[in-house]
Amino acid sequence: MSEVLFFAILLAVGILSGATAAVIGFGIGSLLTPFLLTRLEPHLAISVVALPHLIATGIRYVHHRQSVNRTVLLRFGVPSAVGGLLGAVLQGTFRSAALVSVLAIVLILTGIANLTRGFGGWRPGSVVAAVLGLLSGMFGGLVGNQGGLRAAGLTAFALEPRAYIATATAVALLIDAARTPIYLARGAEALVGLAAPIAGATVGCVAGTILGERVFFRIPADRYRTLVGVAVIALGLWLFASSS
Repeated sequence: MSEVLFFAILLAVGILSGATAAVIGFGIGSLLTPFLLTRLEPHLAISVVALPHLIATGIRYVHHRQSVNRTVLLRFGVPSAVGGLLGAVLQGTFRSAALVSVLAIVLILTGIANLTRGFGGWRPGSVVAAVLGLLSGMFGGLVGNQGGLRAAGLTAFALEPRAYIATATAVALLIDAARTPIYLARGAEALVGLAAPIAGATVGCVAGTILGERVFFRIPADRYRTLVGVAVIALGLWLFASSS
């Protein structure tokens, strides 16, 4: 693949991933990382995505910060950030096809429950929310797909669309603040030579975020939960297929 074609695709994937994250709360790592893996080692691909992810998430947070559910953020988000930090530290140590398969099945089952109202009115209490946050953050860090697991966990709280996207973004920002310094420090020397891909991915993610937010505000509230459920299932199926 030529350099021009690589950067053209990188920009396009960045726009798509930023738009997806702006609509459903995740997608940058899930879409950008696999593309970068075609050229980079896993730890470098994840490090390259870290900065665009942080910047795009920060923009979403500024736009939605007034709608953050602070109770869910404290009960689920803070433990998730702690788990994300642990996952970032341990990444590459415990990653295995079996682990990815298990997490894929969890995503698929959670997505189905979300679509069928299978939670039965159940809402996580403080302790359960903390455990869900810690595990989703840690396992997401291990397999490199924080967003899907975060979304799966947050669907149990039955937030309305604006509160969901705002809280998911705030949680993502906490996780980024915890793990990004580790990713950047780990690959600091190599990342200097990857400034161009980082810049291209960042431009794409920011542009996609701006476009995606226009789409978000046009989605009817009664269809939003279905959209998130389908996205979680799709990510679960993709992870399962990639691990087999």
